[in-house]
Amino acid sequence: MFKILKYSFFDLFRSRWSFVYFFFYLLLGLVLLFLNNDLSNAIITLMNVIIVLVPLIGTIFGIMYFYNSREFTELLLAQPIARKHIFLGQYLGVAISLALSLVLGLGIPFIIYGLFESSAIWDFLSLLVVGSFLTFIFTALSFGIALRFENKIKGFGMAILMWLFLAIIYDGIFLLLLMYFQEYPLEDFALAASVLNPIDLSRTLILLKLDISALLGYTGAVFKSFFGTTKGSIISFGVLLAWVILPVWGMLRLASKKDF
Repeated sequence: MFKILKYSFFDLFRSRWSFVYFFFYLLLGLVLLFLNNDLSNAIITLMNVIIVLVPLIGTIFGIMYFYNSREFTELLLAQPIARKHIFLGQYLGVAISLALSLVLGLGIPFIIYGLFESSAIWDFLSLLVVGSFLTFIFTALSFGIALRFENKIKGFGMAILMWLFLAIIYDGIFLLLLMYFQEYPLEDFALAASVLNPIDLSRTLILLKLDISALLGYTGAVFKSFFGTTKGSIISFGVLLAWVILPVWGMLRLASKKDF
């Protein structure tokens, strides 16, 4: 598995798109810090970019890599190698390379601007951790979609639809329900709805870490009373970890039954 992981990692890391992804974050970090000259403000701006862009990139890169390496995968399947090792190695290679591009691309400019001497270091680290979680989650989801659909067009369409639903449509439905049932106690519903969407959960964790949950009004106070505690933080990161494990388990289960 580690040889497959190593091959997939370096294959994608040498790709020009990986360099584009890396330099995009590098340039974004430098521009934001040059304009703001304040690490905290730059982190708040980055949150809005990472929450939407990282899941999209993980989805597109994951499904593109799977379809483009299909012949190589079939060659590996003909060898005496367990299927779970093949697909887990490929998945980890893609996810780790994307997460590393994110961490290095944003880390370098922030370190140059004195991150280690700033009180915002923990907020920045939380942002990178959440971004890495989203990378692993959506790469696994995209691998599962690619395994489910043989047709590339259908696979790409379902992957983009999945990202669109979790990033935009889900929030719209959530807000409509909160407005329609505003006369009822919705604290538990709001918490459950946030947990069921990794993007919403990640956004909530970052907002609370930056101590700007007041922007969410009454809902923000409810979130802070739960997610703001140590127990709530542990549960939240446990849920994000579950969001990684369950799609990976589903991907391996599909791979074990799929007839190539």
